Amino acid sequence: MKKNKLKKFISWIWKTTLKIVLFLFCFTILQVFILKYINPPFTPNVVWEWGEAIVKKQPGKRPKYNWKNIENISPHLRRAVIAAEDQRFLSHSGFDFNEITNALKTLIKRKKLRGASTITMQTARSVFLLSSRSFFRKIAEMYYTILIELFWDKQRILEMYLNTVDWGTNVTGAQAASQKYFSKSAKYLTPPQAALMTAILPNPHRWSVHRPTPYLKTRQKQIMKDMHLIPLL
Repeated sequence: MKKNKLKKFISWIWKTTLKIVLFLFCFTILQVFILKYINPPFTPNVVWEWGEAIVKKQPGKRPKYNWKNIENISPHLRRAVIAAEDQRFLSHSGFDFNEITNALKTLIKRKKLRGASTITMQTARSVFLLSSRSFFRKIAEMYYTILIELFWDKQRILEMYLNTVDWGTNVTGAQAASQKYFSKSAKYLTPPQAALMTAILPNPHRWSVHRPTPYLKTRQKQIMKDMHLIPLL
């Protein structure tokens, strides 16, 4: 009798787990498919920061998020982010295995961890996931990266990235960043401005466009050189 109950309980667990997995699979596919055509009104991090500002009664810290279609974002910025963040963006399928290999070599030789995230991976992170460093989030990021590359073209991926990437404290996306740092629309950024804005992306909460360090200035110059090698999307 006890064995039969145990078997039924195990069977129920398996069936329930399978239903949950199937539901999540269908839900995430629908998510990515819909966002191929509809611009997200917010991101998980924007909602989180908005909620924090309300709870702490700090309206001045509410996140700034303003969607702009890709044709209304400076071509210099489009080239700059590809040049700085993911030069093989147009040729890979979401994962840059050359960069992953180089990151592993650096880790083995120098005991130093370096990033190997592509623009697609960063887009998956910013559009669908909350900021964290958990193992689960990394798996979810990889899963969403595969779906994004299956359903979206490269122009849509870049458009999503530019509009949802974290560009500093309470600043999400190119338009909000351009307004904050240069008091102008993202459409009118010059090459030096686009390169400097892109230069802070690896650590936008520590580095400042208004107070660029010698390292940031050097990085800006290198990005400007590399921009000429990137075709326009």
